[in-house]
Amino acid sequence: MKKPGLDYKQAGVDIDAASTSVEMIKKWVGMTRRPEVINDIGAFAGFFALDTSKYREPVLVSGTDGVGTKLKIAQLMDIHDTVGIDLVAMCVNDILVHGAEPLFFLDYIGVGKLKPEVIEMLVKGVSLGCVQAGCALIGGETAEMPGFYGEDEYDLAGFAVGVADRPRLLQGSKIAAGDVLIGLPSSGLHSNGFSLARKVLLEHAALDLSAKPGDLDRPLGEILLTPTRIYVKPVLHLLSQVDVHGMAHITGGGIVENFARVLPSNLGAIIDSSAVSVPVIFDLIAAYGGVDKDEMYRTFNMGIGFVLVVDAADVDLTMQVLDQQGERPLVIGKVSDEWEGVKLL
Repeated sequence: MKKPGLDYKQAGVDIDAASTSVEMIKKWVGMTRRPEVINDIGAFAGFFALDTSKYREPVLVSGTDGVGTKLKIAQLMDIHDTVGIDLVAMCVNDILVHGAEPLFFLDYIGVGKLKPEVIEMLVKGVSLGCVQAGCALIGGETAEMPGFYGEDEYDLAGFAVGVADRPRLLQGSKIAAGDVLIGLPSSGLHSNGFSLARKVLLEHAALDLSAKPGDLDRPLGEILLTPTRIYVKPVLHLLSQVDVHGMAHITGGGIVENFARVLPSNLGAIIDSSAVSVPVIFDLIAAYGGVDKDEMYRTFNMGIGFVLVVDAADVDLTMQVLDQQGERPLVIGKVSDEWEGVKLL
């Protein structure tokens, strides 16, 4: 008697679950729609009609990133509707650095076993992030990969495309000696340094994610899953009113390495760490892991997620505009021609 043949589902890939997921995410994707989007989810590609009348010399600015091992915390806690915000933030904050308005976003989700309810929560988070950034979620891919990921494991990747007028592109060339650095606070770890944070807190210190060690006001797991801040709307509003000379998104490598990326080669900057209120989670990592200050500042954002550089004459207006946008800007340093590179006080 002939044995029944195997099918795709028996190999671990459930096409019906994938179809169910698409139906479940439509309502979240729909909330991100912009007028320039001219097709619906489900096509082989996303269509976006760029309104070239708004720009003299439109330049498309793109970025891609992931969430890193922060995903392990989400999977341990079975909370999946926040890391999508992180995914969007890591991409749109990067293109924002160059003065670009995010237009549209695409995501990639690789999973060990496709669970429609988890996919819905992941896309919900991506959609909420897109709403914060003002961009449309116009496409994505979900790949079920049994034997590659564990059943409860997944990975995320994101892709953002924005636009800026060529004369208004920011690449650091306008930064000059005497300029002032203004920092925008982070919400915590954002999406960087989690390999060290998990090593210290969950392995070395063996802390429970439901605990409130030290001076934490919420359980450790909730603190760790706090989404990365999206700075798009307040910063774009600022750019319409102030001649910003340069910007930096503070991610892996910390403020010293990330700000150095936008400095012209003949200039340096000094950053006053005492001007920043460092969130408690960083103190816990340093204390439980015996991590020295230099290593903390080259791994984590240490309380500042985004930095702007403006002329000293524009500081007051910059602070006022950002304050009106609900930000809590801080003067954290200055640019100098007396040395090259970034120094931390």
